[in-house]
Parts: sequence; C-alpha cells; structure tokens
Amino acid sequence: MLSDFIAKLPKAELHVHHVGSASPRIVSELAERHPGTVPSDPEELRRFFEFRDFGHFIEVYLAVVALIRTPEDIRYLTHEVGREMATEQGLRYAELTCTPYTSVRPDSDELGMPIEAYTEAIEDARVAVERDFGLVLRWIYDIPGEFGVPSADATLDYALNHRTDALVGFGLGGPEVGVPRPQFQPHFDAARAAGLHSVPHAGETTGPETVWHAIQLLGAERIGHGTSSAQDPALLAHLAETGIALEVCPSSNIATRAVTRLEDHPIRAFREAGVTITVNSDDPPMFNTTLNREYEIAADLLELDEAGVADLARSAVRASFADDATKSRILTEIDQYAGR
Repeated sequence: MLSDFIAKLPKAELHVHHVGSASPRIVSELAERHPGTVPSDPEELRRFFEFRDFGHFIEVYLAVVALIRTPEDIRYLTHEVGREMATEQGLRYAELTCTPYTSVRPDSDELGMPIEAYTEAIEDARVAVERDFGLVLRWIYDIPGEFGVPSADATLDYALNHRTDALVGFGLGGPEVGVPRPQFQPHFDAARAAGLHSVPHAGETTGPETVWHAIQLLGAERIGHGTSSAQDPALLAHLAETGIALEVCPSSNIATRAVTRLEDHPIRAFREAGVTITVNSDDPPMFNTTLNREYEIAADLLELDEAGVADLARSAVRASFADDATKSRILTEIDQYAGR
C-alpha cells in the first residue's frame, strides 16, 4: 500500500510550527502543569481543537502558547516533538518555525522568560534529539504578525543578537488580514543581510498580492502556503521561473477555511504550472493530521505512485536550507529506499 511506503519514506519538513507540533500527549502534560484555559483531558482537547475559522485557530493557538512558561517547558516540548517526528513520521531533517516573542513576551509581566533561557532550552533539546533519534533540527524564527512591529523588532533582535548556528531562517506568521507585509521590509532586509533565509507566510487567507509583497519586499526564498497564488497566472509563472518553492499544507488550509474542500485545493494547479511543491503539516495535532497523512493527501490529489511520492520527498530536501552534506545523505537514503 502507498501509505506503508510513505510511512517509512525518509523525509524532510519545512513548514511546521514548534508549539503547533505539540501532540495531545504533550499538550495534556503541559496543561496539567499549568491548569487553566486548555483542557488536559484528551477528549476535551479534541473538541478544543475544532476551529470555526482562521481567527478562532489563532485564538486557540495562543492559548496553547500560553502553556509554555518556563525553560523546562520549552525543553520538554522540543524534545518530545523531535521524538515524534523521528519515530512516527520518518523525518530526517526539519526546519521548525519558532516564535520566541510569544515565550519571551517583553510586553507582559506575567508571561515570559529571558531570551537567553529560551535559546539555551531549544538548543539543549536540539542536540539531544539529534543524538537520541538522528533527526537534524534547524530553526526559523518568525514574527507573530498579530503583535505588529514591536514583535518584529524583538524577533529581529533575538535572531541577530542571540543567534545560534542552528538558526537558518527568518519568517512571518499569524493573521494576514490587517497585517500588511510592507511594514516588515526593514526587518527582513536586516535578517537577510545577516545571512538568514527569508520564509514568510503569504497568500494563505489573502490574495496573490500578499505573495507578490513577500517576494518583492521581503525577498522570500520560499512561501509559506501561497494558496492564492493559483489565482494569478503571472505569479505562478514567476514562482516556476525563479524556483521559489511553496510550502503546501492541505489539511491546514481546510481546517482554517482557506480552502473549502480538498478537491478544490490548488496543489494540482501549482504542479501543472511547474512550481516547486513541498508537502508539510503546519500544526499537525491541531489539524488532526500528520506529515505522513499530508503525503497521502498530496499523492491522491496529484495521482502519484511510489516514484512520484519519492520525488515529493526529494523536493523538500532540495528546497531546504540544510547543508550540502545533510542534503546528500538524505537524498541517498530516499534513493535507496525507493529502489534506485
């Protein structure tokens, strides 16, 4: 069965959020540590993760973020997310999108920890994950758009002045409506000048103009989601010509109502236009999915066999910001697994 092939296929993931990857097991543990808004009972938690729309998703997401209060919470979350990625999803490499601002929170007296403690915790866990499970983790620090320019100022400071060797990218997440991309151009200019890659979300819940802004103003090298790109043939042609990859997350788009039905998802239009596609899970437990499941969905929508699925896995590796040796190693693993 194709699902069996996918389950053991060596993979890389490029669009997956740090806190959003916390499984019910992990969230329950954190909710027990910090009782309050988020239920610890698994059945209640399942209902808690049923989203009405994108705005409600952000509300729920921030409630889970609020469970991350201490460096030990960060360390536990990161290590356990890494464990599940490696042992359950066949991941060899992942670029985990972290939003340090919502854990450091300089605007809050009740929430927050020093950035030094945050950085030490994720680094301790990263080293342990690679040692224990063979999974290479790299970080993307993203601006939480809902907190505006102050959060961008702080995130840039964390990226430039508290940088680790594992930090490879600079991103922008959160709501798109009412959060124009041009205001963040100076931050992306500075991050890119420091050698970080630009990977903003764009075109998830807004039109293709947001994707153009991400490319032209923020210097995007990959686009998070880019769902509405299919509405603009000139944009699709530009993406194909430049090789700017789209980080496609089908189940996420359905859960947040960015796409009405899976049958309507533009992933096929992307492929037909020659756009580089990578398949990702975004916030998998919150969307009741896994990376393996997203590969199954993509295979169905694109009518792929095992060889086609293996090509999807190769695309993610090639579009990653891994070093050449890591890319070569994982591509070799994929080739050997696929029988070449």
